[in-house]
Amino acid sequence: MKEECLICKAPLEYLERDEAMECAICHKKEDSKTRCVNGHYVCNDCHTAGMDGIIGLCLAEDSKDPIGIINKMMDLPFCHMHGPEHHVMVGAALLAAYKNAGGEIDLHPALLEMMRRGKSVPGGACGFWGACGAGVSAGMFMSIISQSTPLSVEPFGYANRMTAAALDRIGVVGGPRCCKRNSYLSILAAIDFVSEQFQIQMEKPEVVCRRMAQNNQCIGKRCPFSTTNH
Repeated sequence: MKEECLICKAPLEYLERDEAMECAICHKKEDSKTRCVNGHYVCNDCHTAGMDGIIGLCLAEDSKDPIGIINKMMDLPFCHMHGPEHHVMVGAALLAAYKNAGGEIDLHPALLEMMRRGKSVPGGACGFWGACGAGVSAGMFMSIISQSTPLSVEPFGYANRMTAAALDRIGVVGGPRCCKRNSYLSILAAIDFVSEQFQIQMEKPEVVCRRMAQNNQCIGKRCPFSTTNH
Protein backbone atom coordinates (compact mmCIF):
# COMPACT_ATOMS: atom_id res chain seq x y z
CA MET A 1 0.00 0.00 0.00
CA LYS A 2 1.29 3.44 -0.89
CA GLU A 3 1.72 5.39 2.33
CA GLU A 4 0.57 8.91 3.04
CA CYS A 5 -1.46 9.75 6.17
CA LEU A 6 -0.80 7.20 8.93
CA ILE A 7 -4.42 7.53 10.08
CA CYS A 8 -6.50 7.42 6.89
CA LYS A 9 -3.95 6.97 4.04
CA ALA A 10 -5.10 10.23 2.41
CA PRO A 11 -2.49 12.46 0.68
CA LEU A 12 -0.47 14.91 2.77
CA GLU A 13 -0.52 18.65 2.28
CA TYR A 14 2.12 21.20 3.25
CA LEU A 15 0.97 24.60 4.45
CA GLU A 16 2.61 27.97 3.84
CA ARG A 17 2.93 28.69 7.56
CA ASP A 18 2.72 26.87 10.87
CA GLU A 19 -0.72 26.17 12.27
CA ALA A 20 -1.78 24.75 15.63
CA MET A 21 -2.24 20.98 15.25
CA GLU A 22 -3.39 18.20 17.56
CA CYS A 23 -1.77 14.80 17.10
CA ALA A 24 -4.44 12.28 16.11
CA ILE A 25 -2.70 9.60 18.20
CA CYS A 26 -1.46 11.18 21.45
CA HIS A 27 -3.47 14.44 21.23
CA LYS A 28 -0.38 16.56 21.92
CA LYS A 29 -0.79 20.07 20.54
CA GLU A 30 1.99 21.81 18.62
CA ASP A 31 2.59 23.94 15.54
CA SER A 32 3.24 22.28 12.20
CA LYS A 33 2.98 22.86 8.44
CA THR A 34 2.08 19.24 7.66
CA ARG A 35 -1.22 17.37 7.80
CA CYS A 36 -3.30 15.17 5.53
CA VAL A 37 -6.06 16.57 3.35
CA ASN A 38 -8.59 15.22 5.87
CA GLY A 39 -6.98 17.22 8.66
CA HIS A 40 -5.07 14.46 10.48
CA TYR A 41 -1.74 15.35 12.06
CA VAL A 42 0.75 12.90 13.60
CA CYS A 43 3.57 14.32 15.75
CA ASN A 44 7.20 13.28 15.35
CA ASP A 45 7.16 11.18 18.53
CA CYS A 46 4.18 9.11 17.42
CA HIS A 47 5.49 8.85 13.87
CA THR A 48 8.73 7.33 15.17
CA ALA A 49 7.25 5.10 17.90
CA GLY A 50 9.33 1.92 18.15
CA MET A 51 12.46 3.48 16.68
CA ASP A 52 14.43 2.69 19.87
CA GLY A 53 14.77 -0.82 18.45
CA ILE A 54 17.50 0.34 16.12
CA ILE A 55 19.88 0.66 19.09
CA GLY A 56 19.84 -3.08 19.68
CA LEU A 57 20.01 -3.76 15.94
CA CYS A 58 23.14 -1.63 15.57
CA LEU A 59 24.84 -3.08 18.65
CA ALA A 60 24.31 -6.61 17.31
CA GLU A 61 25.66 -5.79 13.84
CA ASP A 62 29.09 -6.85 12.62
CA SER A 63 28.64 -5.48 9.09
CA LYS A 64 30.79 -2.71 7.60
CA ASP A 65 28.00 -1.88 5.12
CA PRO A 66 25.82 1.03 6.28
CA ILE A 67 23.46 0.58 3.33
CA GLY A 68 22.76 -2.99 4.40
CA ILE A 69 22.28 -1.87 7.99
CA ILE A 70 19.80 0.88 7.13
CA ASN A 71 17.90 -1.49 4.86
CA LYS A 72 17.35 -3.72 7.90
CA MET A 73 16.03 -0.68 9.79
CA MET A 74 13.73 0.18 6.89
CA ASP A 75 12.23 -3.32 7.09
CA LEU A 76 11.21 -2.84 10.75
CA PRO A 77 7.53 -2.07 11.49
CA PHE A 78 8.22 1.42 12.89
CA CYS A 79 9.72 2.69 9.61
CA HIS A 80 7.43 4.34 7.06
CA MET A 81 8.13 5.30 3.47
CA HIS A 82 8.76 8.87 4.56
CA GLY A 83 9.26 10.39 7.98
CA PRO A 84 11.62 11.85 10.58
CA GLU A 85 12.83 8.38 11.61
CA HIS A 86 15.31 8.66 8.74
CA HIS A 87 16.94 11.60 10.50
CA VAL A 88 18.20 9.13 13.12
CA MET A 89 18.59 6.02 10.97
CA VAL A 90 21.21 7.43 8.59
CA GLY A 91 23.59 8.43 11.37
CA ALA A 92 22.96 5.26 13.37
CA ALA A 93 23.70 2.99 10.40
CA LEU A 94 26.90 4.93 9.72
CA LEU A 95 28.01 4.74 13.36
CA ALA A 96 27.60 0.96 13.43
CA ALA A 97 29.38 0.40 10.11
CA TYR A 98 32.16 2.84 11.05
CA LYS A 99 32.76 1.00 14.32
CA ASN A 100 32.87 -2.36 12.53
CA ALA A 101 35.27 -0.98 9.92
CA GLY A 102 37.77 -0.05 12.62
CA GLY A 103 36.54 3.34 13.82
CA GLU A 104 37.41 4.02 17.45
CA ILE A 105 34.11 4.94 19.07
CA ASP A 106 32.10 3.73 22.04
CA LEU A 107 29.09 2.65 20.01
CA HIS A 108 26.32 2.53 22.60
CA PRO A 109 26.62 6.11 23.91
CA ALA A 110 27.25 7.29 20.35
CA LEU A 111 23.96 5.73 19.23
CA LEU A 112 22.08 7.29 22.14
CA GLU A 113 23.50 10.69 21.22
CA MET A 114 22.57 10.13 17.57
CA MET A 115 19.03 9.32 18.65
CA ARG A 116 18.81 12.49 20.74
CA ARG A 117 20.16 14.75 18.03
CA GLY A 118 18.35 13.18 15.09
CA LYS A 119 14.96 13.33 16.78
CA SER A 120 15.33 17.11 17.08
CA VAL A 121 15.11 17.53 13.28
CA PRO A 122 11.42 17.72 12.31
CA GLY A 123 9.74 16.14 9.35
CA GLY A 124 9.64 18.39 6.30
CA ALA A 125 13.04 19.96 6.98
CA CYS A 126 14.11 19.04 3.43
CA GLY A 127 11.60 21.46 1.98
CA PHE A 128 11.22 24.06 4.70
CA TRP A 129 14.79 24.39 6.02
CA GLY A 130 16.67 23.73 2.80
CA ALA A 131 18.51 20.97 4.65
CA CYS A 132 17.22 17.40 4.34
CA GLY A 133 17.26 15.59 7.68
CA ALA A 134 19.03 12.60 6.11
CA GLY A 135 21.91 14.85 5.06
CA VAL A 136 21.96 16.54 8.46
CA SER A 137 22.04 13.07 10.04
CA ALA A 138 25.23 12.31 8.12
CA GLY A 139 26.68 15.54 9.51
CA MET A 140 25.63 14.51 13.02
CA PHE A 141 27.39 11.19 12.52
CA MET A 142 30.55 13.06 11.57
CA SER A 143 30.26 15.46 14.49
CA ILE A 144 29.93 12.51 16.90
CA ILE A 145 32.90 10.51 15.60
CA SER A 146 35.10 13.62 15.43
CA GLN A 147 33.82 14.98 18.78
CA SER A 148 32.95 18.30 17.22
CA THR A 149 31.64 21.24 19.23
CA PRO A 150 30.93 24.85 18.18
CA LEU A 151 34.45 25.70 19.42
CA SER A 152 36.27 22.90 17.59
CA VAL A 153 38.67 23.59 14.74
CA GLU A 154 39.15 20.52 12.49
CA PRO A 155 36.10 18.57 13.74
CA PHE A 156 33.88 21.61 13.15
CA GLY A 157 35.06 21.65 9.57
CA TYR A 158 34.59 17.91 9.12
CA ALA A 159 31.00 18.00 10.38
CA ASN A 160 29.94 20.93 8.20
CA ARG A 161 31.71 19.61 5.12
CA MET A 162 30.06 16.23 5.62
CA THR A 163 26.61 17.79 5.78
CA ALA A 164 27.40 19.90 2.71
CA ALA A 165 28.57 16.88 0.73
CA ALA A 166 25.40 14.93 1.55
CA LEU A 167 23.10 17.85 0.80
CA ASP A 168 24.87 18.52 -2.48
CA ARG A 169 24.15 14.98 -3.69
CA ILE A 170 20.54 15.31 -2.58
CA GLY A 171 20.18 18.69 -4.26
CA VAL A 172 21.66 17.54 -7.56
CA VAL A 173 18.97 14.86 -7.91
CA GLY A 174 16.22 17.30 -6.93
CA GLY A 175 12.71 16.72 -5.66
CA PRO A 176 10.12 15.82 -4.74
CA ARG A 177 11.51 14.31 -1.58
CA CYS A 178 12.10 10.62 -1.05
CA CYS A 179 13.39 9.69 2.39
CA LYS A 180 14.83 6.41 1.09
CA ARG A 181 16.69 8.03 -1.82
CA ASN A 182 18.04 10.84 0.35
CA SER A 183 19.15 8.37 3.03
CA TYR A 184 21.09 6.33 0.49
CA LEU A 185 22.67 9.44 -1.06
CA SER A 186 23.74 10.72 2.37
CA ILE A 187 25.27 7.40 3.37
CA LEU A 188 27.19 7.06 0.10
CA ALA A 189 28.55 10.59 0.57
CA ALA A 190 29.63 9.68 4.11
CA ILE A 191 31.38 6.49 2.99
CA ASP A 192 33.47 8.52 0.55
CA PHE A 193 34.16 11.32 3.05
CA VAL A 194 35.29 8.97 5.82
CA SER A 195 37.56 7.10 3.42
CA GLU A 196 39.18 10.33 2.22
CA GLN A 197 39.56 12.03 5.60
CA PHE A 198 40.06 9.13 8.03
CA GLN A 199 41.32 6.29 5.79
CA ILE A 200 38.63 4.01 7.21
CA GLN A 201 36.79 2.09 4.52
CA MET A 202 33.21 1.12 5.07
CA GLU A 203 31.68 -1.17 2.46
CA LYS A 204 30.02 0.61 -0.47
CA PRO A 205 27.57 -1.65 -2.30
CA GLU A 206 25.55 -0.90 -5.41
CA VAL A 207 22.18 0.43 -4.27
CA VAL A 208 18.97 -0.63 -5.97
CA CYS A 209 15.68 0.64 -4.52
CA ARG A 210 13.07 -1.99 -3.57
CA ARG A 211 10.42 0.50 -2.50
CA MET A 212 9.48 2.41 -5.65
CA ALA A 213 5.89 1.14 -5.56
CA GLN A 214 5.39 2.57 -2.04
CA ASN A 215 6.28 6.12 -3.03
CA ASN A 216 3.49 8.15 -4.60
CA GLN A 217 6.04 10.74 -5.71
CA CYS A 218 8.74 8.39 -7.03
CA ILE A 219 10.82 10.16 -9.69
CA GLY A 220 11.45 6.95 -11.63
CA LYS A 221 14.42 7.04 -14.00
CA ARG A 222 15.68 10.28 -12.46
CA CYS A 223 16.48 8.35 -9.30
CA PRO A 224 20.01 6.92 -9.32
CA PHE A 225 18.72 3.84 -7.49
CA SER A 226 15.80 3.06 -9.79
CA THR A 227 15.63 -0.56 -10.98
CA THR A 228 15.39 0.80 -14.54
CA ASN A 229 18.92 2.18 -14.19
CA HIS A 230 20.47 -1.12 -13.10
